[in-house]
Amino acid sequence: MSYAIFRVEPINKLKDLGQIGAHNTRTKEAYKSNPDIDKSKSVNNIHLISPLHKDYYNSYMNLVKDYKKQHDEKQKTERENRKKSFSQMLDDSNSVIADELLFTSDKEFFKDMTKDEIVKWANCCMDFVYEDVGYEKWQVLNATIHLDEKTPHLHCVVVPLIKKYDKRSDKEKWTISKKYYMKDKNYLSTLQDKYHERMINNGYDLDRGIKNSDNEHIDIKQYKKITRKLNIELTSKNEKLNKSMLELEQKMGSNKETIFDKEYVKVKKDTFDSMNKVIEQTKKVMEIQPKIQKVYKEVGEYAKSYRFLEKENENIQKEVKYLRIKNQKLEKENDNLISYIKAILKAIKDFFRHLLQIGNEKTKEATTNEIKDYYDNNDFDKDDIYDIAIDTTKEDELFEYADIDNFYTKENSFSDLER
Repeated sequence: MSYAIFRVEPINKLKDLGQIGAHNTRTKEAYKSNPDIDKSKSVNNIHLISPLHKDYYNSYMNLVKDYKKQHDEKQKTERENRKKSFSQMLDDSNSVIADELLFTSDKEFFKDMTKDEIVKWANCCMDFVYEDVGYEKWQVLNATIHLDEKTPHLHCVVVPLIKKYDKRSDKEKWTISKKYYMKDKNYLSTLQDKYHERMINNGYDLDRGIKNSDNEHIDIKQYKKITRKLNIELTSKNEKLNKSMLELEQKMGSNKETIFDKEYVKVKKDTFDSMNKVIEQTKKVMEIQPKIQKVYKEVGEYAKSYRFLEKENENIQKEVKYLRIKNQKLEKENDNLISYIKAILKAIKDFFRHLLQIGNEKTKEATTNEIKDYYDNNDFDKDDIYDIAIDTTKEDELFEYADIDNFYTKENSFSDLER
């Protein structure tokens, strides 16, 4: 039985988009990395939807031109140290810039198909993109059928550009939102069901395949390499953070000066420098955490999918066991790291709040800008802003920045504890 294969690959950076475009349109000079491609057959590839320009980058920029115009307008009133170009904003975003949808099956399914029949199958896939996933044709950057590889397949690059209501400005704004179309893993499984159902209803005898096995196709050696690299990186960053924390503790212990006064904060310069070093190292540790979470989740899913192959390969049981142990270790390390980061952030929140309470106006202004940066980088949420700013002279400014209204309540805030 052949399978109805539908996968979603995120595109996170403009550079990645360019490389994918060069692959899909076959504009690379050579394909040493993929010996399965027969360039002599590339002329047979079919473009259901061609990119507007020769390259993906310019085609993409044309598709999102209204979004860019909105961004550029906002930058006119942005502080100098917070300004970003449109390309920088896209690359720094936590969201994808586009998604690549891949449709295929096995050789047996395509064996007796003519070129027209393959196009008919691909158009059925595109109906799924429009009617089930919910994209409109203007959001499709490119849709190409590759016939120059061992098995025919369809690449469809979509841009989840939508208009969304913004509460702060009270109007609709352009944004890129993958979640609007691919809500979560469970919903992706639902889409797999819908795709299979569409194939069956259109006369294609295809099996649904294994549920929840839609993971990244990375072999065991690559996973070992990735996890080993992350472990080294995490160990290094933790050592630097621990060193900075120890240095700060020693400086605080030897600091005989009055730290807080009625009008200003008085800290030795080397102690203050140590504080900044701790904050800097904390940020670096926090930057690696999403990578760790992503890898241990993928390793876990990878191990689950391999259970279905145990009957075909007895040796895989050893690899699955290895991945499970590695996954458990990563989960434990990640839990410890989260607790550690929470403690660090709590200390930083305390420090910022004291600065807002007793610092001079210049100190309060600098602290407020730093708090905004933490909020923009998702290091602080609304609860954190509430805790830091409540009952201070910067309460109104920070509440407005974080969109906290007058009816916002939070249990166990600093102000509650102080009372």
